[in-house]
Amino acid sequence: MQHIEDGLSDYNAHPFGTEKMWRTNELPESNVRYRGHEGQIESETLPPRNSILEDNWVDLWLEDENRPIKELYCSMQRKREIRRKQERKIAKKTGRESWKEERARSWRKFKGKMSGALQHLVLWKKTLQTIGGQFGTGIQSYFSFLRFLVLMNLVTFLLIAGFIVIPTISFDELGLSQAFNNANKSEECMKYNPNPQGLERYYVFIMNILMGTGFMELTYMFYGFYKDTSVNFSDFSYNIPLAYLVTTLVYFLLSLLWTVIRSVQGFKQSLVTDDSSMTNYTDKVLAGWDFCIRDEKIIKLKQRSIRYELKVDLEEEKMKYLHAQRTMRQRIGIYSLRIFLNFIVIGLLCGAFYCISRSTEESQKLLKLDSVKGNFILELLAGYLPSIVITAANFLLPMLFNICIKWEKYTLSVEIRLTLVRCVFLRLASLGMLLYSLWSNITCADTEDKSACNLCGYNYKENRCWETRVGQEMYKLLIFDFLTVLVMILLVDFPRKIMVDHCSCKPIQLWGQQEFIVPQFVLDIIYGQTVCWIGTFFCPLLPLLNTIKYFIIFYMKRLTLFSNCRPADRTFRASSANFFFLLVLLLGLAISWVPVLYSIFSIKPSAACGPFRTQNLIWDTISESLETLPTVAKQFLKFIASQAFAIPLFFVSCIVMFYLMALGSSYGKLVNNLKNQLQMERSRKIFLNQTYQ
Repeated sequence: MQHIEDGLSDYNAHPFGTEKMWRTNELPESNVRYRGHEGQIESETLPPRNSILEDNWVDLWLEDENRPIKELYCSMQRKREIRRKQERKIAKKTGRESWKEERARSWRKFKGKMSGALQHLVLWKKTLQTIGGQFGTGIQSYFSFLRFLVLMNLVTFLLIAGFIVIPTISFDELGLSQAFNNANKSEECMKYNPNPQGLERYYVFIMNILMGTGFMELTYMFYGFYKDTSVNFSDFSYNIPLAYLVTTLVYFLLSLLWTVIRSVQGFKQSLVTDDSSMTNYTDKVLAGWDFCIRDEKIIKLKQRSIRYELKVDLEEEKMKYLHAQRTMRQRIGIYSLRIFLNFIVIGLLCGAFYCISRSTEESQKLLKLDSVKGNFILELLAGYLPSIVITAANFLLPMLFNICIKWEKYTLSVEIRLTLVRCVFLRLASLGMLLYSLWSNITCADTEDKSACNLCGYNYKENRCWETRVGQEMYKLLIFDFLTVLVMILLVDFPRKIMVDHCSCKPIQLWGQQEFIVPQFVLDIIYGQTVCWIGTFFCPLLPLLNTIKYFIIFYMKRLTLFSNCRPADRTFRASSANFFFLLVLLLGLAISWVPVLYSIFSIKPSAACGPFRTQNLIWDTISESLETLPTVAKQFLKFIASQAFAIPLFFVSCIVMFYLMALGSSYGKLVNNLKNQLQMERSRKIFLNQTYQ
């Protein structure tokens, strides 16, 4: 143990290793040995060049004349020889062949220049390079992930604007809209006038903007403003309800495909970085250094970070050894303590969910009181009461989770993963609890008087336009989340930096400078993106607000990173972190589907507002649109939706799945064989090093 600690101290002083470390057989992966202080390579340790194999390789390379020579892995002398052979081969060609070769070469140069020019159009490219150069790729992954969400929200907004908002504005301005028949609806269900008439107080305008009520309900921001109109010409027909529903399904599918593609890329990298069964320590010593770092302070932090990782690995090995040495009585005691603490965690979660449910109910009751309506502060607090409770739960409970996890005696890696899982469950389940409370109120599930839902199919007395009501809650959650981030940066991070720099008090110095905790910040933006996905159907312009929000957060986080923060002591690899964050994002996307699909297939749409006011269910718009198609197209779509197509598709999918599983298993066996070969090569190098020494 003392030998390892001495090695760690030497590594801290020389992060790239010393000459002694390179000479000994403690790092057998090295295939050369150094002689003297000039770093000369002993040629007898290098493998002899197989001239026949290399000549064959060169001949194969010459057959493909389109491949650039810079991709060939050999010496400059060999590259010059290959270049001369290529020139002689080109000189023997005819004029037409030479012209084709020149045209292909010019086209490759043009594509290279265009690719380089397009790189300048990448959003925040230089900023990300600067962050990666000064703080490493771990923190850079957060800003890269934030850029990904900005682009996704921007594309979603462009889809909604192009197929819903702009056609609605154009048809209204040109007077081409044609409303559907709504004669079957009750007049009581169709009463909806959110904009009060008469003189209003000065603060009502600000209140409407912050809460999405009043005149805001009659803007393009919310679902209730859009109409059930269509435009029919001789050769052109456009149905706003159909476009609204199809656009919703398209941006959900696009978000899924985009996230999955990015997840697959991160999964490939995480397989390489996470599988450290053989090279856990050598990877940290030889490949753990981030060569993008240039700042001296960050270099010292990175050195401490790698040294900390090695110590953590030793502590985990020691913890595993102690776990193996525990007696049966000790194991029963620790398992009992873990069960007790998990009951405490479950109790805290249930308490948070109960508070969220009660706050949702009490918020509506308080807003109806006359004493609250006339007071700007009370009305604002009552309107944002669910958002305040959710934010408080997301802020306080993780700190309690961190206290509980220390008593459960897990290894450090398990502590981090279990804490993140609990925080993810808290954030996403809190949203689910809020939506459950809203839907219970809308469908009269939480009221004894069911008569409110018998007439219109939903609780029309409290929710004249229930879709806009849900959109308002998501709108307030997004705004409050944004204000919370700004308040934390401006009123916590900057004052903390000033106190640490100018106050010599020991408690302040122990408190220390703010750490840039990437997992916590990424979970914050995933939570905000989940809110956006849920609310986009009920608040179509929410992706635009979320784009602006993340755009501002990017620059605010960048400012606080360079001005106030330091990297966290517990670092992580960017590839594995990106994969985990994208999995959480996929989970948030799946959760956002539940309320939207439930609204489309199960709840009766509002009769007084929205593009589906004439339908019994929102999905009926698709069924009615299919009836207007030609007979062949209608029969084809019915066949796709029938069992005659679904059952063969299921069997084909099972066959493809089993084939991919078998292929993955064969690849896994191949990887294991390669690992065994690497282990044998490692043993051979150790033997050669010992022989030459």
